[in-house]
Amino acid sequence: MGKKSAKDRISNEINAGSMADIAFLLLIFFLVTTTIDVDKGVLVKLPPWSEDEPDIQKLKTRNVYSVLVNAQNQLLVRGEPADIKDLRENAKEFISNPKKLENMAEAPNKAIISLKNDRGTKYKTYLEVYNELKAAYRELWDEASKRKFGKEYEFLERTQQKEIRSGIPLVISEAEPTNFGEE
Repeated sequence: MGKKSAKDRISNEINAGSMADIAFLLLIFFLVTTTIDVDKGVLVKLPPWSEDEPDIQKLKTRNVYSVLVNAQNQLLVRGEPADIKDLRENAKEFISNPKKLENMAEAPNKAIISLKNDRGTKYKTYLEVYNELKAAYRELWDEASKRKFGKEYEFLERTQQKEIRSGIPLVISEAEPTNFGEE
């Protein structure tokens, strides 16, 4: 027998048989433990579907708070240019009408907010406007619940919340968007 050299004793192979098993287990672990965020969008309660013709009723213009957003993301509130940062306070004042003005809503339960966008309106602007309008209602609900029950709206029981919402119902009417730059 001949003498073995160091070259003969070293094996050039790496045992990779268990590597595939480990990679597969890691893949399964990460798939099971990872959560994927899903965009929820804007939650809006739609009226039930009906085959009947809609009941067209004449609304008093004093009860309608119209908000138009054009393709340049500018606001027109009741025919006047407005800024998003003033929208919440103006909407609250319109809905509650504390001074009993003739050009504002007769009562909170008769107030309607009409929101109309242009197809060119940025989604961010749409959400900002929508959030400000909902925040106006939320603040009105908080004020009413503090007066009536002595605590914030979110801490009330469901029946108490319904009572507050029946006095100040959230009514935001969204019209079909106009074509790009039409209004």
